[in-house]
Amino acid sequence: MTFRIAQFTLACALSLVAGTAALASPSQETATLWHGGTILTMDGETPRTVQAVVTRGNRIVFAGAERQARRAAGHGANDRDLKGATMLPGFIDAHSHFSFALQAAGGIDLSDPAMGEVRNVATLLDAVKRAAERRGIAKGEWVVVWSYDQENLEEARHVTRAEIDAALPDYKVVLLHVSFHGLVANSAALAAAGLKDGAPVPEGGVMPSDAQGKLTGLLFEKAMYPVMAVLPRPDPGAMLAAIEAAQLRYAREGYTQMQEGASQPNDIAFFTSPEAKQRLKLDLAMLPIFSGLDPLLARKDVQFGTWQGHVKLQGIKFILDGSPQARTAYFTRDYARGAPDGSHPWHGQPVTSEAEFLTAARKAHERGWQLFVHANGDAAIDMAIRTFDALGIEAADNRRPVVIHSQFMRPDQIPQYQRIGVGPAYFSNHTYYWGDVHRTNFPDEVVGFISPFKASKEAGLIASNHTDYPVTKLDTRMMLWTAMARQSKTGVISGPDQRIGAYEALQALTTGPAWQAFEENRRGRIKPGLLADFVVLEKNPLTTPVEGIRGIKVLETVKDGQTVWKAD
Repeated sequence: MTFRIAQFTLACALSLVAGTAALASPSQETATLWHGGTILTMDGETPRTVQAVVTRGNRIVFAGAERQARRAAGHGANDRDLKGATMLPGFIDAHSHFSFALQAAGGIDLSDPAMGEVRNVATLLDAVKRAAERRGIAKGEWVVVWSYDQENLEEARHVTRAEIDAALPDYKVVLLHVSFHGLVANSAALAAAGLKDGAPVPEGGVMPSDAQGKLTGLLFEKAMYPVMAVLPRPDPGAMLAAIEAAQLRYAREGYTQMQEGASQPNDIAFFTSPEAKQRLKLDLAMLPIFSGLDPLLARKDVQFGTWQGHVKLQGIKFILDGSPQARTAYFTRDYARGAPDGSHPWHGQPVTSEAEFLTAARKAHERGWQLFVHANGDAAIDMAIRTFDALGIEAADNRRPVVIHSQFMRPDQIPQYQRIGVGPAYFSNHTYYWGDVHRTNFPDEVVGFISPFKASKEAGLIASNHTDYPVTKLDTRMMLWTAMARQSKTGVISGPDQRIGAYEALQALTTGPAWQAFEENRRGRIKPGLLADFVVLEKNPLTTPVEGIRGIKVLETVKDGQTVWKAD
């Protein structure tokens, strides 16, 4: 998920579930003793627990036996009895788009239960029309719809420009595909973006026309850029006001580090501003998008890999293809159902040419900046591998390039990752949300190798797991379950041989993303000297049956030794 949504409603963004507490600043003085529950350190390849942990300021100073911990804490220490709960290192967001949390209610969200049941094209358009009227959106203004997925409709096809025009003739309407790699626009929105019938299709884009040569309203990848460019943007003041609420969306899931996974120049300017940095209490790693690489290279003040308060520029983000659920990911085999408009044959296409990718990647690599590459289909993954080889990257170099999603890998690509030292950032939620959809396009053996955690582990790769929020919900327990169960909405298992256990699934939320971000000596484990970042869970995932994993509650999230969220 790559793109920036511009519409924003502050009042809704500031509204969160009960049980949130104001983000606090860490104390640097009094020690705190944590005890009375299961404390899973995540330190090592097999589970290890300690009886107690002592923190002072924002660091862990002791982890071990409770008797020794009490001596280390000294008199007057804060006593934190876990009362049988399980404490782990704070979860690390391997890939999401934090800026969307600032704008999460900035449109009409089809996944919101308040929208009612959306079964087909007619009920979808009726729901959007009623929501626009409830919100009092003036005629001629934008109506931006989130979480649109044609696969959830009875027709299993895209809504058309003509259908939107008929249902909502007085608005500029955009239905944003759940993948954020495409959209459907009505005539007014196309006109606002300067897109006319007969316009050439941009390289790396999909922009179908009907038999009469009229645009259908479907725009994918680079074809959607003109529409995205004209959507209204929130002002900086509104974004600043929403930072605390946005952070709490992550904190209530146990995250202590977030990611902004495709940062535009305006994102960098905003989040590195003194005003934004003052409001950030959780850590935020940013991945500047490669289209803005040359201006960054020209700046002498830019630092990558160094924390400035709670903000760090982690590496450069490259986008090689689209998404498999949008049928824009780049494969070596054809989609059985064809292109987004149903045309055949179609195996996707690169969003960025290999030559362009190599040129830009070389610039970042020579500067010493870490490479993050979006690649879903196996052909896009081949592009990434060839480019890493062209740059001469080997595992011994410890450059740790990360291939985000790495979803439809082939088994033969695993040893290539091992040789280069790639960290795969997997997306196991696909096995649930779109496992059934993927089977309509590819054979079982291909779908069964989505996010191959088991094979990667056996090869010695260090993997992570992510939600790609807002593509899927910020739900850490769901991520654990999908990595362990690999079960679709209809109960079909995608690759039972790639299932992993609870400990390995937890590694993909802690030690895995820590290593991928060169943070293994700072976070991801409960160990003296590391950050006092914790998540407290109602139950121990290691002793909870797989079917119960999703139901485990987050009780508390601790950042820098201070509680930033606590359930009622």
